Amino acid sequence: MHFDAFDRYHEKESFLHKLDPRVKVLVTVIFIVSNALLPDGAWLAFILAWLFVVVANVISKLGIGFTLKRSIIALPFALIAITVLFSIPGEPLYTFNFLSSQLTITDNGLLRFVSILIRSWLSVQMAILLVAVTRFPDLIHALEHLRVPAILTTIIAFLYRYLFVMTDEVFRLIRARESRSGGVAGRRSGGGVLWRAKIAGNMVGQLFLRSFERSDRIYNAMVARGYAGHLYTLNAHEMKSYDYFATAFAIGLIFILQVIGRL
Repeated sequence: MHFDAFDRYHEKESFLHKLDPRVKVLVTVIFIVSNALLPDGAWLAFILAWLFVVVANVISKLGIGFTLKRSIIALPFALIAITVLFSIPGEPLYTFNFLSSQLTITDNGLLRFVSILIRSWLSVQMAILLVAVTRFPDLIHALEHLRVPAILTTIIAFLYRYLFVMTDEVFRLIRARESRSGGVAGRRSGGGVLWRAKIAGNMVGQLFLRSFERSDRIYNAMVARGYAGHLYTLNAHEMKSYDYFATAFAIGLIFILQVIGRL
């Protein structure tokens, strides 16, 4: 069995899919940085930035709500910024007791918190769209063309490639454990909590040893085949006229968002 849940590329015949991956990576990074630089409470700019993402969804032929549905899962991680509700000075809105402390939500804190949530939500949507319209090898080569350090692109590439392999290995270990843990129909097989903790620890140890041995074999095989630290692709990356136009147009729109956010 091959586990491919991490592969988020969607094959389509769209303008975004045909764009050079350097263009898509560059526009995505600029869009995310632009969101981070927008002032708190720049609601019109936030709305226009979201429309930018919606239009990109339509152009990609993935559907208007493609990134919207997939980005909701990332919002809970933005709750790490919840402390700004109480740490930013401003007019008090609500006071409550938490443990032995008294916390007060301020208007400026609420404004900052909501703005952080929106920025995170928009940035995650753009990142989701990037990996949905760009094959992973092309994404790695785009990073290399944009002068990202080779050590970083190599680590990312191997992490992504062998994440699938190690996930398959985990499923094989789980199937082996289940086949050796006889049980009664309708009841969980195996022993209690301590037994399961011990088995899980043994599985982690086995996975580490198998990973170490596999990495050594892979390294020797790659060196024997002439690997010199550079990854190759069958897709030639050549910037065409529409790539330059799309880059200039997208950057121009993002610049307008910054201007509107500061009016």
